[in-house]
Amino acid sequence: MNHNTILIFCLIFLTLSGTQGIPHSRTIRCTCIETSTQPVNPKSFKKLEIIPASQSCPRVEIIATMKMNGEKRCLDPESKVIKNLLKAVRKERSKRS
Repeated sequence: MNHNTILIFCLIFLTLSGTQGIPHSRTIRCTCIETSTQPVNPKSFKKLEIIPASQSCPRVEIIATMKMNGEKRCLDPESKVIKNLLKAVRKERSKRS
């Protein structure tokens, strides 16, 4: 075999083996870049969003929109203060329904 035949064979082999099924980008896209562990008054919330973990973001995200200025804060779901806050919110919601 000459060098050109070996080169062509290698190129065909590499082309056929391919990389099918492997995503080109493995970026993780979470909404929250940083989380706040500071205590927050539940009465100052306009809206509280809980975004479960997914393929695009492996962690649970909690986003609080404030009444005063519409600011959005990412809260740390592992913080004891935030866990207690979520329990209180769930309890309040269960009373309403």
